[in-house]
Amino acid sequence: MPRSHRPLPPGGVALSALFGASGLLHLLRPRVFEGIIPTPLRRHRRLLVLGSGVAELACAAGMVHPATRAPAGLASAGLLVAVFPANVQMSLTLGRRAARRRTVRSWTGFAVSLARLPVQVPLIRAALGVGGR
Repeated sequence: MPRSHRPLPPGGVALSALFGASGLLHLLRPRVFEGIIPTPLRRHRRLLVLGSGVAELACAAGMVHPATRAPAGLASAGLLVAVFPANVQMSLTLGRRAARRRTVRSWTGFAVSLARLPVQVPLIRAALGVGGR
């Protein structure tokens, strides 16, 4: 069976669902994400948040259809790389907040944000797998 006709693997289903949920959240609650836009890009934070939400939804939809699965998988990997600086910015911001507040909750948030950074690697690998790489 040609690769383009194979069903989306379970990892691809999860990745598509993750992109879909995140994309919707970016569009419905953009303020949640505006604070993690890296400082040099903050002037355009709303546009960047909304644009990344649209891109995530497009990637999610593209991974579902066999004809667009390969380019959507590659675009998803690229998007994950592109948003990585925002994830780093989130960790920096939460680390500063934790140092100021010194509460268990703030330190926990910081720890979770740090633990989330290396998770990008398997997500990128899964996206590349969906893309046929």
